[in-house]
Amino acid sequence: MDFVPHTADDDRAMLDAIGAADMAELFEPVPAALRLTKDLDVPPALSEVELIDHVTELAAKCSGARDLVCFAGGGAYDHHVPAAARALASRAEFATSYTPYQPELSQGVLQAIYEFQTIVCELYGMDVANASLYDGASALVESVNMAVRITGRHKVIVGETVHPHHRAVLETSTKGLGLEIVTEPMGDGAVAWDRCNAEDAAAVVVAYPNFFGRLEDIARAADRAHASGALAIASCDPTAMGILTPPGEVGFDIAVGEGYALGNATSYGGPWVGLFATKAEHVRQVPGRIAGVTTDADGRRAYVLTLQAREQHIRRAKATSNVCTNQTLMAIAATIHLSWLGPHGLARLGEVCARRTAYAARRLADIPGCSIAFDGPRFKEMVLKTPVDGSELVKRLARRGYLAGPALGRYWPEHDHSILIAVTERRTADDIDSFAEAIEKELTE
Repeated sequence: MDFVPHTADDDRAMLDAIGAADMAELFEPVPAALRLTKDLDVPPALSEVELIDHVTELAAKCSGARDLVCFAGGGAYDHHVPAAARALASRAEFATSYTPYQPELSQGVLQAIYEFQTIVCELYGMDVANASLYDGASALVESVNMAVRITGRHKVIVGETVHPHHRAVLETSTKGLGLEIVTEPMGDGAVAWDRCNAEDAAAVVVAYPNFFGRLEDIARAADRAHASGALAIASCDPTAMGILTPPGEVGFDIAVGEGYALGNATSYGGPWVGLFATKAEHVRQVPGRIAGVTTDADGRRAYVLTLQAREQHIRRAKATSNVCTNQTLMAIAATIHLSWLGPHGLARLGEVCARRTAYAARRLADIPGCSIAFDGPRFKEMVLKTPVDGSELVKRLARRGYLAGPALGRYWPEHDHSILIAVTERRTADDIDSFAEAIEKELTE
């Protein structure tokens, strides 16, 4: 069992139920000769993360197999998933539940969805959130479609530093809708939003932080959008929200993001969970479904699906989207993880990631022939320029036990000697030092 939920009060209640005064009385039927009468000779307690690393190390020694130490970025990160999230989200009432169409049978799931929506609103500083979408890319598409419906315009400006995969999904998904997707070019790893012309645009899309880990002038981007009557959309990393100003407080109209890092493992690329939040004035245009709270005929608190503006429930011509479901189980895991962290824990997570990223940047910049591209504040990721082809270096580092990348040449040919490096709370100073030594050996041997 990887998570034991019993507190001291729970133990006391169970002992009282069976009429035992304490644990010693509970074990009285066991012969004294078989009972341990001294403390166990064990080392000091480890944190949950340390314990997982220790057990993984023992397993590697026994099997000869070892996971690569992950410094890979680009949207999928090696974050810690607490045992509580895994244990609680895998309970049968969550793992086997179906779409909560019948509220009288689905109060637990509906409450969990409602809690998820509330947390996403607090996370992004918004008024209303939906019950989640398929992933961050589809959430971005839905946000753009929503902006087009609201403004009646068909041009969308997207920063070049938004995740390339998300931009590609946006291009593909809107190709038949007659939208004009305009890429706002970047300069030194960030977009110069003060030069952005949003005239006749439905929306301006900004990454926060961006694909390279840089923090852009998002307030300026929102101002440029609003000055032209466009909506401002932020594509946000939720793990950064503990230390960054929420997009809603900077003036953004819609915030979306990929939420898999909250309570869910990477799992070879899915299933993930899309976060979507906006201002109250746009609630009728929100895609998917929204769970709400009310009272039943007897005055008891009750949860229901309040808005379902999708083609299965209303006339297709009036539907905001044809999205058919939401990632309920993944959303519940995210809710448990964020509840486990709390505001202070989320801030602590962001601080640890930021500090270790800064240390890694200094350490990697000391490698002869290497440098960190794109100066300025960053979170969790950086671009390492090397004297060799980036994709080849990634392959060679994997043979040394390190997962790095992606190589940026696959997206920007002019950066074919650069790789993206990510540093989460799971990477220690020793990990970073060993990684830097591995790169140096590959460049000198």
